[in-house]
Amino acid sequence: MNGKEIAELIAFMEVARSQSFRRAALRLGMSPSAVSHTIRSLETRLGVRVLSRTTRSVSLTQAGERLLQRVEPAIMDIRQAVHESAAFQASPQGTIRINLPRIAAQLVLMPQLHAFLEHYPDINVDLVIDDTLTDIVSQGFDAGIRSGERLQQDMVARQLTLALDMAVVGSPSYFARRPPPEVPADLHDHVCINYRWSASNALYAWTFQEDDRCFDLQVRHVLTINDTSLIATAVLEGTGLAYLPENHLQAHFDSGELVRVLSSWMPSIPGFYLYYPHREHMSSALRAFVDFMTGPMSQPPHSQPL
Repeated sequence: MNGKEIAELIAFMEVARSQSFRRAALRLGMSPSAVSHTIRSLETRLGVRVLSRTTRSVSLTQAGERLLQRVEPAIMDIRQAVHESAAFQASPQGTIRINLPRIAAQLVLMPQLHAFLEHYPDINVDLVIDDTLTDIVSQGFDAGIRSGERLQQDMVARQLTLALDMAVVGSPSYFARRPPPEVPADLHDHVCINYRWSASNALYAWTFQEDDRCFDLQVRHVLTINDTSLIATAVLEGTGLAYLPENHLQAHFDSGELVRVLSSWMPSIPGFYLYYPHREHMSSALRAFVDFMTGPMSQPPHSQPL
């Protein structure tokens, strides 16, 4: 079997697993048209269709299902052998693709990234900022960073930060126009700025705590944004109140630019975790990244403004 035939089978396996030419192309580092051409070449060589294609979906034919059952274990064995060989490298190298929301990039990863890249000059990091709940396996990512409350259940998760304390915050100019709320129900009389999840179009729940009971409150929002940095900017401009993690707003509190309200009602939410699929043999680049982010070389996230 020559290299071209092996490449065809690998492309077939990636398309079959992700059920998408576009996602397979991302994982393979090819264009979707090149992947499509490779699959057609495989089908011509075999004399049978292995994939059923429509404008909306890709699925396996009966012949494709049988081929995948035989081919996938063999390819995974080859990849495992390559990973084992790479483990003998004196210096980790390669590219790692990380999926994470903007707030995690700002608060957790960016403060650490310079030191990591300086320590591992042969590793390339490909960051994709994404506030949706992305399936990192099907999308071709090596790992992701998310809040603990939003982790996929079948992932290995390593804690990066402690719990985040939430706060309702506003600017002095806003409170010059309206009295501060004393209980959560008072927020119905205030202008609120809320976060909207891009994937589900749902609004972020403003959760409060009374004794041991937590409850969500639907606030009257005049502005919704899917970017926490822009929400903080709008609050600083006096547009309204927002519900944000207070751990990284300390500079604004110290300067008097922001004021906390309802402090006795505020809960904490799970901190950020680095997560990745369970693999017996991890690439040297990903292993170096996991060890760096969770080991003694990492530094606590800075209390920098959002």
